[in-house]
Amino acid sequence: MPGFPRLQESYDLAVLGGGHAGLQAGLKAALLRKTAVVLDRGPKYSRSYYAPRMANIPGFPEGISGHALLDRQIAQVRAQEPAVGYITPARVESVAARPTGGFTVDFHWLKQAHRVGARAVVLALGVVDRMPEIGGAIEPLFPWANQGIVDFCLLCDGHELTGKSVGVFGHDAFAARTALDLFEFGVTHVDLLTNGRPPLVDVPAAEAELLQGELARHGVEWITPVIASVGGIREKRLELRFEGDGERIYDRGFSALGWYSQHREIPTALGCRFDAEGYVVTDEDGRALDARTGAPIPGLYVAGDLRSGWNQIPEAWATAERAVIHAFADYL
Repeated sequence: MPGFPRLQESYDLAVLGGGHAGLQAGLKAALLRKTAVVLDRGPKYSRSYYAPRMANIPGFPEGISGHALLDRQIAQVRAQEPAVGYITPARVESVAARPTGGFTVDFHWLKQAHRVGARAVVLALGVVDRMPEIGGAIEPLFPWANQGIVDFCLLCDGHELTGKSVGVFGHDAFAARTALDLFEFGVTHVDLLTNGRPPLVDVPAAEAELLQGELARHGVEWITPVIASVGGIREKRLELRFEGDGERIYDRGFSALGWYSQHREIPTALGCRFDAEGYVVTDEDGRALDARTGAPIPGLYVAGDLRSGWNQIPEAWATAERAVIHAFADYL
């Protein structure tokens, strides 16, 4: 039975982030008979933690919750101790390349500062969805998100919306395109909820005109008043009341507000290149590309949602596998 993890001074691989990608990276390193440390803020910071049911995970025909899937992955990693250390809750402060090769990682754990060395690093820091604000806070919608009444990923949850009315939170071109994409999944009605923001204000005129035409063709309305309160949790629906007057009721809500954070501080400090949407650019093996030269940064990999690609759990696993296999062949 795995005991309390003990830190080593140095590892073959340091994995920053303990979501699905980070856990898979740590597991793969151990299976390849290399040492690894997985530094995790805690499962509750994973995007899938509050997902009540995910239907796209192989081997679970009835679906599985994000929480349960993370628990299974953590148990699988801990079964590989002491080859891999799962350290939580850990807050990574910085990563620096060493002149002689490899990296040093500074982090806080158990109220103390720690430093470990690693021959290679996998950044699996993930991203954080932006939540709609109600009354100046994001907390009012947490219960609806936790019960899957408000969704964030069209590719993950679009199939759950067939035959339902949906209120899409957002005001820009991304929100408009998301509203239109929902009709691919057989929704009955869609509104765009700008929460007091003017719609398409920063969108070029030609693009805005095209989007407005498509929205009108599909019967999508812009609902612009500020949202005053939310209800309907017992009925498993989304009831929105607006400042001044008015109410709208939807079967589901969908946030098309983008990301609150893409955890760019560490990859920026390491010289990573980013794409136009703010994701780290990698090659097909997950090697982070240098912002200046475009060449792979030696020993630095990115897996999961932080890298450019589709934000899906099976892809997170695949990117972690590929990164660790390449690191095994080239650095470990």
